[in-house]
Amino acid sequence: MPHTKGAVGHSDADVLIHVICDALLGAANMRDIGYHFADTDPQFKGIDSKILLKDVMALIRDKGYEIGNIDSTICLQQPKINPHIPDMKQCLAGVMGIDLDDLSIKATTTEKLGFVGTQEGVAAFATVLITKENV
Repeated sequence: MPHTKGAVGHSDADVLIHVICDALLGAANMRDIGYHFADTDPQFKGIDSKILLKDVMALIRDKGYEIGNIDSTICLQQPKINPHIPDMKQCLAGVMGIDLDDLSIKATTTEKLGFVGTQEGVAAFATVLITKENV
């Protein structure tokens, strides 16, 4: 998304993908994104977070899990995310190999409150339902 500001991180700092990865790993009792993709490992420097998400999907599927659904929210003042949500859903559902109806992405502001409201940062939240398949 074109904007004058952006997140900074060891990878590409895609906050939404990172919280989805953490939620999936946590639901499968597989720790967190930092455990699997350490920010001290140079191979992950600047990596596209979609690659990490694809790897997380392989990890949870290897353990016998499938996604039931994902509900996510990204909180930022600018840029406005709502016009981009359909493309974001299409992209992430494709990476995860799930149906569009199983992925919810919402956007909100904090009404100019806190570090999100002053555009010093971004926050995101995700809740996932995973089911254990017969393996």
